[in-house]
Amino acid sequence: MYYVTKRLEISGSHRLELSYDSKCSNLHGHNWIITVHCKAATLNSDGMVTDFTHIKENISGLLDHANFNDVLPFNPTAENIARWICDQVENCWRVDVQESEGNIATYQRD
Repeated sequence: MYYVTKRLEISGSHRLELSYDSKCSNLHGHNWIITVHCKAATLNSDGMVTDFTHIKENISGLLDHANFNDVLPFNPTAENIARWICDQVENCWRVDVQESEGNIATYQRD
């Protein structure tokens, strides 16, 4: 099995739709650290699991310096963002989304 990991840092804002009062319901921003994990039993015709550049383009290209509420079709919690990123990247099996020091959400395919 081959594994690759791509770590990205992006800036972005969001506002959460919550069932309780929270200051996170107000628009606010983070410097997000996103770690994308991919794996494959065989390499593609270019000798790669997934091209690092394609991961960056698919994620940073849409999210960096964006208001996530404007570009994502769901409540942009770190958990939902992790799942969405995993669905966007070929051969992705796990995504870690860190929105601040000590706050990390992980989505992993079973």
